[in-house]
Amino acid sequence: MSINRRKFLKLGSVTIAGLPLVRVTKNAAWYNFNNGDTLPANDLYTAFKNPVNTSKPFVRWWWNGNRIVKEELVRELDMLKGLGIGGVEINSIRFPETADPLNYKEHEWLSDEWLDLLDFTLKAAKERGMICDIIVGSGWPFGGEFLTKDEQTQIMALGTKDITGPQTLRISREELLKAVDPPISSKNAKSYKELSVLRLAPANLENIDAVVDFDTQIGENEVTINVPEGNHVLYFLVKITGFMAVMFGAPGASGPVLNHYNKDAVQKYLNKMSDAITPKIGLMGNKFRSVFTDSLELEGANWCDDMLEQFEKRRKYSLSPYLPFILFKTGRLGRALDEKYGSVPGEQLKDTLDRVRYDFEITKMELFQERFLDTFLNWCKVNGVKSRVQAYGREYHPSDSSMQIDIPECETWIRTHIGQELKDFDYKQGRAYSEVNKFVSSGARLAGKKVISCEEITNTELVFNATLERIKQTGDQSNLSGVTHSILHGFNYSPADAPFPGWIRYGTFFNERNPWWPYLKQWVGYKGRLSAVFQNGTLISDVAVMHPLPDLWSKYAAQWDPFPERALPAYVHNIWEAIHQNGSGCDYVSESILQKATFLNGKLTYGPRQYQVLLIVEAETIHPDTAAAIKRFADAGGRIIFIDKYPHKAPGYNNHIALDKQVSDIIKRIKSKNVAIHSAPTPSGKIIDWYKSIQERFDIKPYMKTDNPQASVSQVYYKFDNADAFFISNYSNSKSFEFNATFDVAANKTAWRWDAETGERYLYPTAGKKNQLKITLGPAETKLIVFDHHQQGEKYTPVDFSKKAVLSITSPWNLTLNHVDGSKRTQKLDKLIDFKEDKNLVAFAGNAVYENSFSVNDPAGISYLNLGKVEGVSEVTLNGKSLGNRWYGNHVYAVKGIIKQGDNSLTIKLTTTLGNYMYSLGDNKDSLKWIKGKKQPLYAMGVLGPVELG
Repeated sequence: MSINRRKFLKLGSVTIAGLPLVRVTKNAAWYNFNNGDTLPANDLYTAFKNPVNTSKPFVRWWWNGNRIVKEELVRELDMLKGLGIGGVEINSIRFPETADPLNYKEHEWLSDEWLDLLDFTLKAAKERGMICDIIVGSGWPFGGEFLTKDEQTQIMALGTKDITGPQTLRISREELLKAVDPPISSKNAKSYKELSVLRLAPANLENIDAVVDFDTQIGENEVTINVPEGNHVLYFLVKITGFMAVMFGAPGASGPVLNHYNKDAVQKYLNKMSDAITPKIGLMGNKFRSVFTDSLELEGANWCDDMLEQFEKRRKYSLSPYLPFILFKTGRLGRALDEKYGSVPGEQLKDTLDRVRYDFEITKMELFQERFLDTFLNWCKVNGVKSRVQAYGREYHPSDSSMQIDIPECETWIRTHIGQELKDFDYKQGRAYSEVNKFVSSGARLAGKKVISCEEITNTELVFNATLERIKQTGDQSNLSGVTHSILHGFNYSPADAPFPGWIRYGTFFNERNPWWPYLKQWVGYKGRLSAVFQNGTLISDVAVMHPLPDLWSKYAAQWDPFPERALPAYVHNIWEAIHQNGSGCDYVSESILQKATFLNGKLTYGPRQYQVLLIVEAETIHPDTAAAIKRFADAGGRIIFIDKYPHKAPGYNNHIALDKQVSDIIKRIKSKNVAIHSAPTPSGKIIDWYKSIQERFDIKPYMKTDNPQASVSQVYYKFDNADAFFISNYSNSKSFEFNATFDVAANKTAWRWDAETGERYLYPTAGKKNQLKITLGPAETKLIVFDHHQQGEKYTPVDFSKKAVLSITSPWNLTLNHVDGSKRTQKLDKLIDFKEDKNLVAFAGNAVYENSFSVNDPAGISYLNLGKVEGVSEVTLNGKSLGNRWYGNHVYAVKGIIKQGDNSLTIKLTTTLGNYMYSLGDNKDSLKWIKGKKQPLYAMGVLGPVELG
């Protein structure tokens, strides 16, 4: 394909769109509470105490290699139901390379055998009251061996070659094709390369007219370039079709990835799935809650056969002369490479290229919307199922697209650094939620949706080293980012007779062979109760935050959400955290949201959401319609805070001089209104303090005012018909916090602590007025505080272990080691030690039972037992009576009424992870892949103490 330079500028008077248009669809009707209503307090507590399946966590159920049999399907459904799981996402995926398939037959996706087993599974799940979702295709992004060439994904990939003239360069077309080879994560076995563009540009490029077009030679076997004197760059673009293979596709749905910019191909693919499934099970919506589209990791796919025509039709000028210069060389997952290459544009040309790059990015988004997303949404509607889509990739508008999905989804990862202190000007350290979560949850709320799904506990590192504490912290961070439903990543279909550890494609080892499996039900119940509250309430936010996305897209192109390579400005993803840490709430808004919003009496209203403050973060570029909307908000008395600068130009190239002036003129007119500039945070300061200064300067009243805001403590606030719920969380796994908090609720409401672990509720002690409380949070601890009109109930009396310990248990311990391999042995410990520091204990996995006895003279003065530092799950028995267990935070137990004068017997059962044991299995393929291959260290294990009474 040749790109004809003669298709040059065709400037028109039509203005460019600010952003892809949002077509908000009516919210999903699957849930009876998705209509925007909130529950009264009594009904809310019933929903909390006994959550329905739609609130309970689901699991991604990996059908490894589709080597499935009915007996095992039933066994695993029963196991999941017993765990408290509410539903499954059926997910066919390639068989793990580390696993032994035994003699289980592999079934092809959509084959008669696979369809029979799918039908059986749906019936078995229904009998157990469980809900089913299903993924489109297999692996991600979806595709298949059956795709024709014109249905396969395309990328226009950039190559450059530095040349010094004068000289006559002769270079073969084959050499140029070979030189362009992006490092794709999942390369397709067969791809098609086509030389498409050939340009010669000066190394210092001031004007696009200095570029020489050699496209007429792209069909020749050898290209001849007459290079003038000086330094030049030869630009060549290669269109590669079928460059990417489905990641971990199962048989029948592996092979090349589908071209998501090809509407006919998308429709044909989706119909292939429904045409096979519907005759077997009937209307899909009668058996499935939703159909799911997983990660859109398209590896930089950016092309379709009519891209040039579509660009010119939409943007009113030709892309052709600018195309080589607006593209970046790409690395894995389409990341723009930072290496030096290509010509250096002059300042004026750079501004032009940035504008054209923006136009190219939004053209891609529009085509993706129309040809993939709209097609998928309509297909779901025809088949009676809800759409569920994960906000991934560079083509999917993170907030606006999420507004259209029935069940929008984001992603939260478990990492080694979860629980460590959050770093400012960093959107990764200490954070489990991905950067896209707040975009997705904001878009969902703006569209009136309450079910915000999350691929949660995503794990490609700590497969065998994930602790329940770290799992809890990861899930808590999801909820802080606005998530209301968890889809666990994942649950591997793995028959009971598979050799240890079983079949593992990915994810935390959610498996009955994991020592802490018996305790997992407690976390599952905890998550379900929280979701029951969050799904039934209205998340309160009073601040609207707008990111400078046009500036980001213009300079660096659309980023790979959910983990953008660049943040613009560097602190932009930390702002929402600081707002919530200071006791307020916020949503992200886009330009299209502002353009469609209404403004009255100082309020910005869109759909069910209303804001009193608009925070615009270092935006240089906005559409004139957005500037006009901001002015309307200012005219209505709204508070508008520009961070660091005022916008002064419009995005895009066509008619940009006139449009820039419109933006500049409108912004000048609102400067006298209720608007202000506030300085940006500095790397030497703390963003939490920076936002507190904004709060104070602009009199933004928080919902939860604390005397000492902490970066490790955050909150979200949900409102109900006659109740207010605050979820307060401690990010840290090592620090405790105590602070006084005043809540902005009606004075006649009473504070309760709703215990999400047990489903019980307790009157919360006040610190003066009814809305003033002292909040104490241990490591990894959360509190759900609900204010309602109930007056009577049991009081919340936490164990007070602040007083000094009166007795340490230091005598030798009898230790019984019950190993996961079935072995058992005993030994004595002269002192408590970290298992990883002892060669006889380092490879242990299972439960270790510590036994000891001690004598007490005055039991009346003792109220607690503190195990000190514990690595694992602890379960304590004192004098034959169970004190319960602790699977996160402080391992402190109440002992009043159980401890006695004289001799006392103490038993501590400590349950470990599998990581250190897996490390010792040198020839085990899963050990080599997930432990040594990931360079996992040995982790601390055991009761480290000191064990004290106080």
